[in-house]
Amino acid sequence: MALFLFALAASASAEGPHFDRGPLTIRTVGGAEHILDVEWATNPEQREHGLMFREDLGEDQGMLFDFGVTRDVMMWMKNTPLSLDMLFIGEDRRVSRIAHRTTPFSETIVSSGGPVHYVLEIRGGRAAALGITEGATVEIVPPRSSSQ
Repeated sequence: MALFLFALAASASAEGPHFDRGPLTIRTVGGAEHILDVEWATNPEQREHGLMFREDLGEDQGMLFDFGVTRDVMMWMKNTPLSLDMLFIGEDRRVSRIAHRTTPFSETIVSSGGPVHYVLEIRGGRAAALGITEGATVEIVPPRSSSQ
């Protein structure tokens, strides 16, 4: 019985919390626009879970972490089997830093390098493929069902 309960708890933690979804538009410095389908991580439980345990992420999908305030942010890849690009976004909605192709399962801290309000995680290598660099702007409109 204890083994069953442990397996059930592990399955629930891998499944994770519910995330609202919505479109997000990124404009590159060169003016190209890319629309992504993103999940919103807005509360502590969602931000803590993030993309952990996910084995697939579409080319035009991602997760937006909204911290509610502008501050230094530290991320990691614990329990995350995918390589990700982390786009650190300031209150002005400009990409201030990109951590390219992060290492799966790493517990090494990935720092924002300064105060940010959001972090967008997309599939590793997508930022370069789409021409997204520091200075790109992000149109952020919370999904209707979001409490934001």
